[in-house]
Amino acid sequence: MHVANRGNVRIDLFCCASSLDPAELSNGNGTQGIDLRVIPLPCSGKADILYLAKSFETGADGVAVVTCKKGDCRYIEGNLRAEKRVEAVDALLEEIGLGRGRTVMIRLDERGVEQVRRELADFRSRIKASPRGEYAGDEQELDKE
Repeated sequence: MHVANRGNVRIDLFCCASSLDPAELSNGNGTQGIDLRVIPLPCSGKADILYLAKSFETGADGVAVVTCKKGDCRYIEGNLRAEKRVEAVDALLEEIGLGRGRTVMIRLDERGVEQVRRELADFRSRIKASPRGEYAGDEQELDKE
């Protein structure tokens, strides 16, 4: 369930359901200031460009994709496909004037969910400090300069 909190940065997180338990991510600290919407997928490689772009269309300030550990993908190259798609969406955002840096790939390592929380907090800070300085939590229009 996603509950919006004014002033927070909204991040949609797509993750491999085999690698990350969304309930585990929401337990504990590390996501303060983030309206986190978790979308579990059978494989991070299923994070299609259209899904990622739709997140921004529906109000996300940033999109994160969490992949399994390098070499641990059940579908052999799903995490590699996800990485290429995240890069493509980042390029699209730059092309339409929103700039790069509103997407992030998080490749799990031995730290697991703590690593994801830490990287999400860093991502939140980068979004808030972005040159455009605009995110849905500010309730500003994107075309204001």
